[in-house]
Amino acid sequence: MSEIINLKGRNLVEPNDFTLQELDSIFDLADKILADPASYQEVGKGKLLATLFYEPSTRTRFSFEAAMLRLGGQLIGFDNPDFSSVSKGESLVDTIRTVACYADLGVIRHPREGTAKLVSKGLSNFEMPIINAGDGGHEHPTQTLTDLMTIRHEKGTCNNLTIGLCGDLLFGRTVHSLIKALKRYEGNKFVLISPKELKLPDSVKDLLDDDDYIETDNLDDVIDDLDILYMTRVQRERFVNEEEYLRLKDYFVLDNKKLQNARDDMLILHPLPRNEEIAEEVDVDPRAKYFTQARYGMFVRMALIMKLLGLENA
Repeated sequence: MSEIINLKGRNLVEPNDFTLQELDSIFDLADKILADPASYQEVGKGKLLATLFYEPSTRTRFSFEAAMLRLGGQLIGFDNPDFSSVSKGESLVDTIRTVACYADLGVIRHPREGTAKLVSKGLSNFEMPIINAGDGGHEHPTQTLTDLMTIRHEKGTCNNLTIGLCGDLLFGRTVHSLIKALKRYEGNKFVLISPKELKLPDSVKDLLDDDDYIETDNLDDVIDDLDILYMTRVQRERFVNEEEYLRLKDYFVLDNKKLQNARDDMLILHPLPRNEEIAEEVDVDPRAKYFTQARYGMFVRMALIMKLLGLENA
């Protein structure tokens, strides 16, 4: 039996909080759960997960809630800050410190960048680990774990891949987190596909060597080079100017015609929700893995919860 890597009590604010060995330990546990979910249905009994969602979410919130329930644990929380004491003027940190008196693990999603890091520091003397479920346009580490697990399952490796990231690379926190994670693996190259108005921020691009990426605004020119095509929606909620959003929202639309030039084993991923950037006709293509990706997300979150609560030996 391989040695269990202990992550009990750790926070996950960004993917780089964990080493590649620690990430692999989460994926290995997720693989075991995926293969035999019934064996894990009571390991979280008596544990309480707090879901603190300050902005709307479907997949991420439901995925965490399903993960905890499938482990036999229970839930408290809110999906609207108007239903919390924030509406009474309570500070975010005070809210989290209060919740830490009740729950064993906290998951927070917030529109303001850096919120998860602020909260995790405010809990330094408490025993409730924090998981960042998305903070503004900054990071979305559990989506990154989902993406990496999907790539690992479907490709057999996270090394030596050409990854096309297409759409809103400016505001897309899933893209930012995924680039930061995949650049840690060997031999990966990135193709950054976006209109000039939605290019990857320099703060993320500067993490890459010049030889590690190219930029283009034409998907057709590069689709035949890709091992993975990671599509993203143009995020209406991040735009100040509605006209600018409407002009850019359908800049890229992936359909069967575009896929004629793609490799037979290329993966099509998307963090969801989608709008019009992937035509529904693509859903039946065997390369389309975005709903499989969502399913993997529940299992990797089950593994993460177990790791942070020290339940792997339970």
